[in-house]
Amino acid sequence: MAAPSQPHQATYDAIVIGAGIQGSFAAYHLAQQHRDTLLLEQFILPHSRGSSHGQSRITRSAYSRVTYARMMPDCFRLWQRLEAEAGTSLYRWQTGLVLLGPAGNPEMDGYRRSLGADHFLDAAALARCFPGLRLHGGEVAVWDGTGGVLFADRALRAVQDVFRRCGGTLRDGEKVLHIEPGAVVTVTTTAGVYRAPRLIITAGPWTGALVAPLGLRLPLQPLRIDVCYWREKEPRSPGADRADPCFLTVGLSQGPHDIFGLPALEYPGLVKVCYHHGSPIDPEERDWVPPDAARPNITLLSDFISRYLPGLEPRPAVVETCLYTNTPDEDFILDRHPKFSNIVIGAGFSGHGFKLAPVVGKLLCELSLGEEPSHSMAPFAITRFPGVLQATL
Repeated sequence: MAAPSQPHQATYDAIVIGAGIQGSFAAYHLAQQHRDTLLLEQFILPHSRGSSHGQSRITRSAYSRVTYARMMPDCFRLWQRLEAEAGTSLYRWQTGLVLLGPAGNPEMDGYRRSLGADHFLDAAALARCFPGLRLHGGEVAVWDGTGGVLFADRALRAVQDVFRRCGGTLRDGEKVLHIEPGAVVTVTTTAGVYRAPRLIITAGPWTGALVAPLGLRLPLQPLRIDVCYWREKEPRSPGADRADPCFLTVGLSQGPHDIFGLPALEYPGLVKVCYHHGSPIDPEERDWVPPDAARPNITLLSDFISRYLPGLEPRPAVVETCLYTNTPDEDFILDRHPKFSNIVIGAGFSGHGFKLAPVVGKLLCELSLGEEPSHSMAPFAITRFPGVLQATL
């Protein structure tokens, strides 16, 4: 899929910048609406430079924020539709999800409200469904039976394949150099010049730099996340039935951010447990780590493993990296540019956007086509952040 060396010049109905999971779904929905769509990616695919690589992500119905909880049934339906279109399995839903936190925690109460009181687990019930996880004094658990694992790499390939099958054009290895707004937007890349009456920008941690010349200063903070895999002390045989659920902690005293885990699927005998926060990073330098750099989040996770998951070795066997792009409130940005209404921006997915990508892409498509959005857009407005609109171009 790498771009040829000859410059290209073409006009489309829509252009999407950024072929991560959000941009790919936006392009997919546009193509399903019979719009001639160009999907641009700066790196050669597949790559691991952004936020959509890797093999696994958690999906769930449980959300303490009502906006996202209301989106999830639509997400499950659209994931299933993509599975049928691609002819491949994209998620393992039988694992379930355990939510763990202090009794009386407002966020935990929000999860319980979103699922119903009958999903509450006491220590005995938790021990039956997840014997490897320990509850401590004053802590409770909630069970989300819809929780499971999305196969991330496979899902990204599937949505891009269906997009192309619907007539879409995917060009990788083309970095965007300039965006010229207007009734017809002109996008200049390292390999061509493209025009379209509508543009969607979903460039992950590079979004801020792309929209700054368009007069926007979005409060987006790229973070480098340590993705850690921990060895089971007593590995199971390869044929053993793995019923371990995913888990997510809320409001534990050990750290201000959540910890989440997925069963051993990617590496045999290695359980994925990560801290839902990281270190500020320039996305162009994500793989550079200063010599002898402190890794406090890994230390925090080691302490958590020792206390809550005693069946795992307390030192990670594998450490990889991923990028989050956070907003101050950890809600997404899904909105039209305040001055250029035919430029739509999707950004700031704050480490919880992958599962919601089918609906995010649908909303970005609807915004770009001037249609009534299928979900409330109020929480995602750019204008909720003061001072984002800079001087006129």
